[in-house]
Amino acid sequence: MKEATGRDVFFQDMLFPEKRPGRLSHGVPAWVDPASAIFHVRIRLDGCSARPLTDPDLASRLLESVVFYAHRARWWPHLFLVMPDHLHALLSFGDSVPMSRIIGDWKRWHARANQVVWQEGFFDHRIRREENLEHTIDYIRKNPVARGLVESMDDWPWRLSGLELLKTLDGTQSIED
Repeated sequence: MKEATGRDVFFQDMLFPEKRPGRLSHGVPAWVDPASAIFHVRIRLDGCSARPLTDPDLASRLLESVVFYAHRARWWPHLFLVMPDHLHALLSFGDSVPMSRIIGDWKRWHARANQVVWQEGFFDHRIRREENLEHTIDYIRKNPVARGLVESMDDWPWRLSGLELLKTLDGTQSIED
């Protein structure tokens, strides 16, 4: 039997959409230690959402909840950046609760408490190498500059790094500083 080519698979998907997989798995492969893995996560607003995530009250609540989740050991935010219609995060998770459940709980809470209308699901990508991590951090931090929202990435107020969070945990700084 002849193996299907990319073109054949494309046309099979068009003719038989019920054979396509429904949702991508957000599971961590068994050989990966979830506690040491870092994931680039992107969560988008639904297209009909009227209030941007960068509304000062909402953005503050989003970042406060990031800290809350870190204090509860649900995730560790290496970097969390809020944009008007989406957010980027570099997160590590423990091994007891699946990433999809943690992010789903977080999104549901904000949907109820802050009337945020999220797009279904989320994007995630496991960072595999140090140079990929550096590139992803640079990409995330430059996002507001690329969108023309600020001149310098250091001017963007709606971000939180793990280093900033560590300073709040030891009492030397507050999140607002």
